[in-house]
Amino acid sequence: MPKITYIEHDGAVHTVEAELGSTVMETALRNDVASIVAECGGSCTCATCLVHVDETWFAVVGPPSAEEEEMLDTAFEVKPTSRLSCQIKVTEALDGLIVRTPAYQGR
Repeated sequence: MPKITYIEHDGAVHTVEAELGSTVMETALRNDVASIVAECGGSCTCATCLVHVDETWFAVVGPPSAEEEEMLDTAFEVKPTSRLSCQIKVTEALDGLIVRTPAYQGR
C-alpha cells in the first residue's frame, strides 16, 4: 500500500498507509489527522480538506479540475500547490506523497 505523510500546521507528522482507490482525505480521516475537517464528506463543496502538496509531488498529483479551482477560490491559505484532498485519488504513483495542512480550514 502507498504511504502518505501528513504534516499538520502544528508540526504533528502522520505517515500512514493508504488504500488504493481511496482519496487522500479519506485516508486522513481513517487515520485521525485532526486538521482535515472534510465537512462535506468529499463532495468538493466545502474546501475544508485543503492540503498543500509538497512541491516535489505536485507534478505527480496534478493540477485541480475546474470544479476544484472554484472551491479553492473560497478557501483560506491557498498556495500554488494547494489541492482539496477529497479530489486526490490514491494510486501506486503516490507512494511517499507529502502534504501539509493549513492552520485554518474554514470551520
